[in-house]
Amino acid sequence: MSDLKNLLYEKAKEARENAYVPYSGFKVGAAVLGESGKIYQGANIENASYGLTICAERVAITKAISEGEKKLKAILVVGDTPGPISPCGACRQFMAEFKIETIYLANLAGDIKEFTLEQILPYYFTLEKEEN
Repeated sequence: MSDLKNLLYEKAKEARENAYVPYSGFKVGAAVLGESGKIYQGANIENASYGLTICAERVAITKAISEGEKKLKAILVVGDTPGPISPCGACRQFMAEFKIETIYLANLAGDIKEFTLEQILPYYFTLEKEEN
């Protein structure tokens, strides 16, 4: 495993331990790498009104952007799933908003798969003018 992937994996697993999941019990962690080299961590945070729950991916991305990162290079998401975890559609679109090109999806057993943004969300929504 590459040093970066390993570091992101460890940071995401660490973040996962801070998840607030009183309803599902399903902890998810994420670690996002900013262009500055700093890593931002996030965990899922549930709410009694399920629609207000926020996923680990969006927590990590929001922390990075709110702390001044302008470009995000990679993200790793980890959960206790049989295979690598799969982000929800909202998180995929959030990754698209900030053009995160390297996306690692993992589980606690250490299975990690690498994807590009186009692979996990082809034809994502953007306000940029499309060229034909």
